[in-house]
Amino acid sequence: MTTRRTFLGGASSLAFSNLFSTAKATDPNQTGVDTMHPDLILHNGRFTTLDRRNPNATAVAIKDGLFLEVGSDSEIMALAGSDTKIVDLKGKRVLPGLIDNHTHVVRGGLNYNMELRWDGVRSLADAMDMLKRQVANTPAPQWVRVVGGFTEHQFVEKRLPTVEEINAIAPDTPVFLLHLYDRALLNGAALRAVGYTRDTPNPPGGEITRDADGNPTGMLLAKPNAGILYSTLAKGPKLPFDYQVNSTRHFMRELNRLGVTGVIDAGGGFQNYPDDYEVIQKLSDDGQMTVRLAYNLFTQKPKQERGLPQLDEFGQIQAGQRLFPA
Repeated sequence: MTTRRTFLGGASSLAFSNLFSTAKATDPNQTGVDTMHPDLILHNGRFTTLDRRNPNATAVAIKDGLFLEVGSDSEIMALAGSDTKIVDLKGKRVLPGLIDNHTHVVRGGLNYNMELRWDGVRSLADAMDMLKRQVANTPAPQWVRVVGGFTEHQFVEKRLPTVEEINAIAPDTPVFLLHLYDRALLNGAALRAVGYTRDTPNPPGGEITRDADGNPTGMLLAKPNAGILYSTLAKGPKLPFDYQVNSTRHFMRELNRLGVTGVIDAGGGFQNYPDDYEVIQKLSDDGQMTVRLAYNLFTQKPKQERGLPQLDEFGQIQAGQRLFPA
């Protein structure tokens, strides 16, 4: 039976084994590593190598991004030079960087600093206390946003807050709670901010729930898709560009904290190119990306996608055409 622990252990073992082999293979003179001072030494840790002669190690030496040697603390520390950076792992297990192949780091980064997180909160009472404190700290015209990462099943109360409970905490500050991709709760201030009234029609694929008089109750339902949730959240105020840069860096550091060093961004509703990708471009230009990123562009409007150019018989773009016609 494969458990999360055995999977991660195997992944780390394979990675260290492959990297170690690569480093050895790139030593053209086969002189070993004793005369090569590493850039970095990690010691007092726990490494699984998949090398039958040395299945476990406590230290590694790294140079130019490659593993030079894997072994005991005494063996590896002897390789240190005057410029070698030395990190004490304090007995912790070392894993290779994880790759998340479906995430939304571009969109998430733009908004991360504006979001309140309920991940792992055990009770609705605690979550509402967090919400109350966030409302008190949120300046106008910003919203308080809890965008996913939670479900009513994690709370001991086994329910979501009511709109009335949210209104009591935040009579004037817009609050938007996104529950999975099935519904969102908006308080009265948020309904006023987005302009939803009894005369607002339901958008295609979504429902604005209403009371007996036809007025919006504050609950939006994805029926059957989440377009109404995306479009409503997109009506909220954005951070200034410099703040978006800061927010994205914080989000990437949070991913790094969880062991993620590579991501594939899946695009998403109301994530537009090139405007929403300018922050990523700046971070890349400034050498401040802390995750490797591959991203997809999400077409927003049917039949208005940018077309591909026509090619001639040699497979070349025909003269006079733009790469992305308007």
